[in-house]
Amino acid sequence: MIKNLYETHLQVKDLNTSIAFFEKLGLERALVISERKIAFFYIGKERQLLGIREVPSGVEVSQRHFAFGVDLCDLMKATEWLKERGIQPLDSLGKDTVEPVVHTWMPAAAIYFNDPDGNELEFICWLEGESQDIGYVPYLSEWNELNKSNK
Repeated sequence: MIKNLYETHLQVKDLNTSIAFFEKLGLERALVISERKIAFFYIGKERQLLGIREVPSGVEVSQRHFAFGVDLCDLMKATEWLKERGIQPLDSLGKDTVEPVVHTWMPAAAIYFNDPDGNELEFICWLEGESQDIGYVPYLSEWNELNKSNK
């Protein structure tokens, strides 16, 4: 019955700051309702929606995590792409941000970063091959070497 994730929402401290951030990521602004302090962005060809809503002054933002699907060729450039836009990639899962890390149970490669409110965002792409429980989180280059030797 469920085909995809159609829409998700984040809480933000400042709507305009967050609008600028998500536009830096290349998301298409769909709608802003200023009186409700909410904005919507289209994601991808299927136009899934990201909604951002400003919380009232003095209310803490409830931080969330979600991932944007990307192609592998774009993921390989993502660290520099983010830095060019003033967004610092995050070290993750015990690894420095020198290249994507691999969730071997999926398998998928990923790079993490935060929005201005500390929501943890991720660029992720599926990898070819079978999932493996190798007991640690490898860099993508390590994963590729492991898969070469397993063929």
